[in-house]
Amino acid sequence: MNNLEFKKTKYEGILIKLGNHSVLAIIALIGIGSATRVMEAGLACPDWPLCYGSFLPASHFNLRVFLEWFHRLDAFLVGVLILSEFILSLFWRKYLPSLLPRKYSLLLFLVILQGSLGALTVINMLDSFTVMGHLFIAFLLLITSIFINQNLVNYKLDKHIDLWKIILSIPLSLTLIQSLIGVRLSSTWSAHLCLAFNKNCLILDSHKLFAIPLALSIFTIIGVSIFRKNLFINNWKYLLSMLLLLIAQIILGVLSLQTNLNHPLIIVSHEIIASLLIAILSTLIFGNSYSENSEGKSSKSNLLIGLN
Repeated sequence: MNNLEFKKTKYEGILIKLGNHSVLAIIALIGIGSATRVMEAGLACPDWPLCYGSFLPASHFNLRVFLEWFHRLDAFLVGVLILSEFILSLFWRKYLPSLLPRKYSLLLFLVILQGSLGALTVINMLDSFTVMGHLFIAFLLLITSIFINQNLVNYKLDKHIDLWKIILSIPLSLTLIQSLIGVRLSSTWSAHLCLAFNKNCLILDSHKLFAIPLALSIFTIIGVSIFRKNLFINNWKYLLSMLLLLIAQIILGVLSLQTNLNHPLIIVSHEIIASLLIAILSTLIFGNSYSENSEGKSSKSNLLIGLN
């Protein structure tokens, strides 16, 4: 291995580690954002980007203020991580794939857009569509971060689109849609109105309806992978995790309805599992599903537990 190859591997490794931390931070950000919304803490800090005019409003802390403050802090840390990746990709661009700085610039743009929507949620007093947009950009951040990391790990991978990746994109799209409907459901109080007064049930019914094609699409993925044995062998950990997450998601959805959406932990867990499903599906779409050594590579690129 010559000196240039050593440097390239070294720099890519650093960016992969930063990318792993970014993915974990984004998933945490989505979870904390869900807790903030469920606890009705979105307006606990009346100003933005500070909270009560201070970076650390200790004298105003209660549970709601802390949740909103911590949500903003995590968003700030995600922004710093992604800005660091972008700057390092510029400094090391001659040792990295040529398009990498442009990909990080897209990630940085999404961070700026996410911060802007965060400000609008406060300015617009938690307008439902603004909140939906805020979550959607968070999911795009998650997917894009995984896309960039998988491209770094598998830079020699054939990027052609085949039937396997098309099938994987179906549950990914359905999970995104169902999550956005769920945000619309909670931010408009439609679930409570439907359960208590049998009014505005369309959004709740739509949310439940999307669970059916989502479950069928995941079962289809598992069936296809078993039929094509190399896919199942190389990706069984992801596939098993996806199945377990689906089961947990269904159970949590039923429990949330049975408890009339009065248990915040159930609602927050419901959204975190959706984020994990999106992360796994994105990793399968953008990763190396076919190589005999893909299991070894997947341990290096495990974006869910950040082994690197």
